[in-house]
Amino acid sequence: MNTLPEFRLETYLGKWEFGSRYHMTASDAQSITIRDVLALAGPGAVDRFLDEPLSYTQPYGAQDLREAIAATYDTAAPEDVLCFAGAEEGLYAFYRVLLDASAHAIVVTPNYQSAESLPLSICDVTGVPLEAEHNWTLDIDRVAAAIRPNTRVISVNFPHNPTGKILERDRFDALVDLCRRHGIWLFSDEVYRLIERDPAIRLPQAFDAYERGVSLNVMSKAYGLPGLRIGWIASHDRDLLERMVRYKHYLSICNSGASERLAVAALRGADVILDRTRAIARAGLAKTQAFLSEFPHLFESYVPDGGIVIYPRYKGADGVEAFARRLVEEAGVVVLPPSVYASALTATPTDRFRMGYGRNHIDEGLAAMRAHLLQNYA
Repeated sequence: MNTLPEFRLETYLGKWEFGSRYHMTASDAQSITIRDVLALAGPGAVDRFLDEPLSYTQPYGAQDLREAIAATYDTAAPEDVLCFAGAEEGLYAFYRVLLDASAHAIVVTPNYQSAESLPLSICDVTGVPLEAEHNWTLDIDRVAAAIRPNTRVISVNFPHNPTGKILERDRFDALVDLCRRHGIWLFSDEVYRLIERDPAIRLPQAFDAYERGVSLNVMSKAYGLPGLRIGWIASHDRDLLERMVRYKHYLSICNSGASERLAVAALRGADVILDRTRAIARAGLAKTQAFLSEFPHLFESYVPDGGIVIYPRYKGADGVEAFARRLVEEAGVVVLPPSVYASALTATPTDRFRMGYGRNHIDEGLAAMRAHLLQNYA
């Protein structure tokens, strides 16, 4: 196994996220409290939670948790679900189990770094970029041209981080057909699903669309509960899940029992949580777009399809890396520069930065950005 490279995003956020005043690049939706989550479970939930023993839990995840997760799919049973300590562990276990040195993988870029770094540490990987000039869409013909006889998986992420793109339904269907014809696994990071600008463009989950579709999800993003560290993979191939749980034995072993109880309550009250997330996202996007439009000489924006992050273009002469550095050092405002999304597989934009709009109190951060720009970039 090759050594994994530095995780640039986590290193950058580790340096700035908690010590700066304004976290304007958050990728998770506004969180709620333990009390709020337990309120969704009805009378007596607090006492039941406090009486929960802090013992080991089932490696696959508690039965009622897997039932609640399975209910979020059209065709899943609890036995099709394997829980992990966050999405990252699930992604890691999947690639370590599915791939070996003889394999080949195809990954969409730009991406959350581990989506390419992990398979690259195992086998040959080809990147296929989303096309900014075509509204960040994915060229299915380019994906088809990248397929080799040993291609084992195609990895996608919609709604996409960092662009917010949702692949057009006809292209998604063509991607599924392509995978089916070649017997290739489709690994789909769906952590932002259910936060769409228009529900009509919501994609089916890979698990429901394709017999070799593998869906990754987590409580962290759309549900706004990253502190639970509860993620999961859904797959029709239960032998694959068993191989992954055996790999998990070397990682977290099992999830936190307390987190599992809270995740069950949140999933059963998902409508309340998701309605809140969507309302915050709508308001946050409108405010972010209005802010960016105030400075047309500095920013070029677009309307993301879903999720809670956006990747506008920076037009300033100083360059976006210098802009992001000055912004955090002088104004205490964190955004993600494009170096965080640099890929070893393809060229990626060097003039864009990530902002998040899924949290409350966005006005304060935008005000700090505005003051910084008026003082330094007028």
